[in-house]
Amino acid sequence: MVQCVTLASGWENSPMRSIQKRLRDLGTVSILLIMAACAVNPATGRRQLMLVSESREIEMGREADGQITESFGLYASEELQAEITRIGEELALRSERPQLPWSFRVLDDPMVNAFALPGGYLFVTRGILAALNSEAELAGVLGHEIGHVTARHSVSQMSGQQLQQIGLEVGSALSSEVASAAGVLSVGLELLNLRYSRGDESESDELGVRYMSRAGYNPNALIGVFQTLALTAGGGGRVPEWQASHPNPENREEKIREIIALSGQDYSASVERSEEYLQKLDGLMFGVDPRQGFFEGQTFHQPDMAFALDFPAGWTVVNQKTQVGAVAPDETAIVLLTLAAEEVDPERALAAFSRQEGINGSDSRLVSLDGKDAWEASFSADTEEGGLRGAVLFVEHNGLIIRLLGYSPASQWRSHQSRVLGSMRSFRNERDPDVLAVEAARIEIERLPSTMTLREFTKAYPSSVSVEQIEVLNRRSLDESIPGGTLLKRITGGRLP
Repeated sequence: MVQCVTLASGWENSPMRSIQKRLRDLGTVSILLIMAACAVNPATGRRQLMLVSESREIEMGREADGQITESFGLYASEELQAEITRIGEELALRSERPQLPWSFRVLDDPMVNAFALPGGYLFVTRGILAALNSEAELAGVLGHEIGHVTARHSVSQMSGQQLQQIGLEVGSALSSEVASAAGVLSVGLELLNLRYSRGDESESDELGVRYMSRAGYNPNALIGVFQTLALTAGGGGRVPEWQASHPNPENREEKIREIIALSGQDYSASVERSEEYLQKLDGLMFGVDPRQGFFEGQTFHQPDMAFALDFPAGWTVVNQKTQVGAVAPDETAIVLLTLAAEEVDPERALAAFSRQEGINGSDSRLVSLDGKDAWEASFSADTEEGGLRGAVLFVEHNGLIIRLLGYSPASQWRSHQSRVLGSMRSFRNERDPDVLAVEAARIEIERLPSTMTLREFTKAYPSSVSVEQIEVLNRRSLDESIPGGTLLKRITGGRLP
């Protein structure tokens, strides 16, 4: 990567001279353009190579914003959405880039996650909202992500990488249906797995503290955020996505304390708003929304549409708003289930698929899936990256046409074929009454009638999740004495695989 360096005495032996030598074959004009692209970032004070214009940055973010929203969906709470927007805008307006088209939204996703797209498009999940305990903590998360945007970390990440295709490079000659299916799946996976350097993280922490304090929030709340993430990771459960995608040095909490101390400000009178925040969480959906489909092992259940499907053992499964899929461990094969909303008949749907440019369909056959007639065929396609082979199946189910698609590079199709076909042909009616009647779990906020320990609270106010999860959600130990009148979270109802 070309670094922006201020010329000074000793230039003959400076890094800039070696850079000039390496770029000599580009011509003088190119070198001058690169030099001109170096500018001081107003948020960090550092000189940066800015080859991506602000207008292009916004365009990139807007495009990805639509894909993320379509793939994961927004949480249906106008009150929470308004609250996130209010807090986010308060912080963004106090940043060095208030002119960006800032957008703050809540994804209907149970994972503990938050991320920023180029141009000021920020998302938090309902999962991370459930894990926080005050408005100031939420401001800390948003301030940190705003810091990634103002410091242009996202731009360097997205401009330096291509969206992963989970091992399946799909060329322009391939059917738009196949390409879009793989593309949507990979967009979400890539953006939720952006990796920043430790320097970027430290910079965003510092900027987050800056924006929080400017907006009147107590930046010490950010310490609480990292404590919650540490509790979750240390409890034997899955590491939160926000921690997984934001490399976390062992002394992260201590560095936050140092940043706050170096500011030299007294934050004792700053805003926390814990009670107000917790009250807004009352009724928040917790965990996977089973009505939108859920996994038990490798089996996917869809109660609203009343079907089930088994994916190959050991494959990575993904459940998104528009599709359900699984990827082979070596990322060389994929199985996807989507709706063929434009079709009304399985046989005609298969014929239309096979007629697409770039698709060579063969061996069309009628099969039976749990008493339903379904049409299945093999197909092949030539792409710029090589040939693909696969199978597609269409079945009518409760008035809808379901499309099941599986494929891999042609050279590896034989090794995956039986597992792919077995998965596709496992489609069946859902008959389990517990699955068909399942409801989502919810957060309930309870006010303690008197002083008690968290252990006593869990007995007086039972939850449908483990005691350990209640500890993490409230960030309190079981034997801690909690004053009467304190608000605490518990989880009721639901089926949480």
